[in-house]
Amino acid sequence: MSWAPNQIQIGKSGVGRTATPMRFSGRSQGRAPVLLCLSHLRWQFVYQRPQHLMTRFARDHRVMFFEEPLTHEELQEPQLEARYDEGVEILVPHLPQGLSEERTDQIQRQLIDTHLAAAGVPPSELILWYYTPMSQSFTRHLQRSLTIYDCMDELSAFMGAPPKLLEREKELLERADLVFTGGYSLFEAKRERHPNVHPFPSSVDIGHFAKARGALFEPGDQSEIPHPRLGFYGVIDERFDLKLVAGLAERQPDWQIVLIGPVVKIDQSKLPRRDNIHYLGPKVYDVLPHYLQGWDVATLPFALNESTRFISPTKTPEYLAGGCPVVSTPIRDVVRHYGDSGVVQIADGIDAFEKGIEAALRQGAEREAFLAQADAAIDGLSWDRTCAEMGKLMVDARGRSQPASTGESHTVSMDSARRGRSMPAARRSGFDYLIVGAGFAGSVLAERLASQANKRVLVIDRRPHIGGNAYDCFDDGGVLMHRYGPHIFHTNAQRIFDYLSKFTRWRPYEHRVLADVDRQLVPIPINQTTINKLYGLDLDEAGVAQFLAGRATALDDIRTSEDVVISQVGQELYEKFFRGYTRKQWGLDPSQLDKAVTARVPTRTNADDRYFGDSFQFMPLHGYTRMFENMLDHPNIRIMVNTDFEDIRNDVHYDHLIYSGPIDEFFDYRFGKLPYRSLRFQHETLDQEWFQPVAVVNYPSQDVPYTRITEYKHLTGQVHGKTSLTYEYPSAEGDPYYPIPREENQVLYKQYRELADKTPNVSFVGRLGTYRYYNMDQVVGQAITLFNKLIDTQNGEAQDEPRIALRRA
Repeated sequence: MSWAPNQIQIGKSGVGRTATPMRFSGRSQGRAPVLLCLSHLRWQFVYQRPQHLMTRFARDHRVMFFEEPLTHEELQEPQLEARYDEGVEILVPHLPQGLSEERTDQIQRQLIDTHLAAAGVPPSELILWYYTPMSQSFTRHLQRSLTIYDCMDELSAFMGAPPKLLEREKELLERADLVFTGGYSLFEAKRERHPNVHPFPSSVDIGHFAKARGALFEPGDQSEIPHPRLGFYGVIDERFDLKLVAGLAERQPDWQIVLIGPVVKIDQSKLPRRDNIHYLGPKVYDVLPHYLQGWDVATLPFALNESTRFISPTKTPEYLAGGCPVVSTPIRDVVRHYGDSGVVQIADGIDAFEKGIEAALRQGAEREAFLAQADAAIDGLSWDRTCAEMGKLMVDARGRSQPASTGESHTVSMDSARRGRSMPAARRSGFDYLIVGAGFAGSVLAERLASQANKRVLVIDRRPHIGGNAYDCFDDGGVLMHRYGPHIFHTNAQRIFDYLSKFTRWRPYEHRVLADVDRQLVPIPINQTTINKLYGLDLDEAGVAQFLAGRATALDDIRTSEDVVISQVGQELYEKFFRGYTRKQWGLDPSQLDKAVTARVPTRTNADDRYFGDSFQFMPLHGYTRMFENMLDHPNIRIMVNTDFEDIRNDVHYDHLIYSGPIDEFFDYRFGKLPYRSLRFQHETLDQEWFQPVAVVNYPSQDVPYTRITEYKHLTGQVHGKTSLTYEYPSAEGDPYYPIPREENQVLYKQYRELADKTPNVSFVGRLGTYRYYNMDQVVGQAITLFNKLIDTQNGEAQDEPRIALRRA
């Protein structure tokens, strides 16, 4: 049965699109898999996740979107309306009023069966996609190739939820092959209830909303509203904090609050009414950028209750794509994904929300800096990408006769890795390589193995992010900073620079460091300027050489770091610049450390004040984290963050292990612990543009507890009214950062190295895996060399079948 589109007029409501009747494309009719989407939301309601996904799946599926029924007093016989919008077949049951629940389900079952039969849909081509578990009552009989539960919201927490919803959801989770969630909080709530759950938080049609950054006409119902304007679009329901909106309007009568969207499940008489609150009603999706363009701040004034506990608002990235600063109440997934982005102010309570808006208004005045941060926050987010990732999981799940096995492991997409999100790994035949550590060594090897050798790679890291110690992020003030101290890329190797250039554009940067000595800031490494300023001289290059030669101590055997410095500049400069700094940094006197420590720092007689002399000196234009994301963005790579190797070493199947963690930890400290030096970081954001003249200032004096202060805007080139600093305090306790270069430590390491050489199918790499201090470019080179070795070995030897992971040695 069918119902012609013009026989019943379905008025549009919400922030939606207008449907236009059309014929289904002959490209897909009868040949493409049929995706039957069962939704509690109407197609012409708010244009959000179902519409974004289904229109994209319609490119290579025949998508049928089955809505909840409409009832009509005058209708005698049930009818099924069929119309098309954006390649999706919209199916709306129209039923007589007064039917029992059982009869309603029976009729809907008949309507679906008849429609599928008329369309010639074989069970082998049918995919069921549920947004509501309630639809099972009339679809559980259908034979299908795949069942998907896209849990967009925790519907049981919504006002008016059906009493049977939880029972039906339990049944759906038992039947589903694949479960998607609309956010990470929902994933956490569902992951123990199904073995194959994957979070896909809200994405964004960047191109559509980026129009708000340009010149658009302003709709008439908004154009006369004064500024500043605080905007919101979406459904206004029990999730909306009416008291917060009313309080803001009363406190700040000059602030104009613009609210767009349908009012649902709220008595209109209870809406706050003020001269500066403007209810503009529902708008179609296409005109939202026109409204957004005219706002000074976009808001998410959600109440904190059960109905908002698991939401991941789609509008957050949409606002940012439109170039609008955002203020949000502390919704868990907003805080998780955007709390450190610098472009979303998180505000708990009316006082904080008011201050957040004031801060957002200031951000809007720094337009270019804000837009750069906003772009960084939503980089990689797109519905096209979400759809593609879902499609890969569907192909994988469709190829299995049973749902994925359970497990504690958690894998992430690249968008997820940037923000610390995770998802259980789907069962597969195993991985060719398991890589422990997502820093330079692990990421380079993963990329090479995946892209050049077509290997399946699983990368894990115990931290909640990729990038290792080079990880960077935006602090609370919106300044890009390095979480684990400054990282400056420099190399003389053209091949290393060319390789990394595949994953980033660069910002030229030559690092300069000053040292606080004798109450002056002087260049380090020691150079002509250092000597002249420190001693009140005016020496040329030859004069500086003669000055240093006269102070240097001739040594026959240079073995320690102290020997290196004294032989070059003498005892006094050694005391001023090196001894105290080294003691703080390493917890040892330079006389107790290998000569390699201070040999890294040159002494110059000219005025060259660059810290490094390498041919290539750059910073990744958009930061290290973005570079790692691009490096690891490959379909053969899976990533697991917040995951310790010990927790999964006996559960993940792989052929070869690449380990970049501490080698002594891998072997359970069989010969004792290798000594490492750690760091404690004190991060500060100052409400001023600059703090110091260069990126890094060293403090050699032992009277000062920290070794250096870093100001990151010098490194990144970011333009911002605030600045971010890090004070570094060396420590004997904490995460291992630096292998301590002493002869006895190398003897201990060699015992572990010999054990590693006898351990099959394991490669150790990186600073911690090989107990050696490497620069970033050296780690990249080491990883590429190991990749070549692994491939050469593979090409020369027969490979074993995948096996269970190594157990403790």
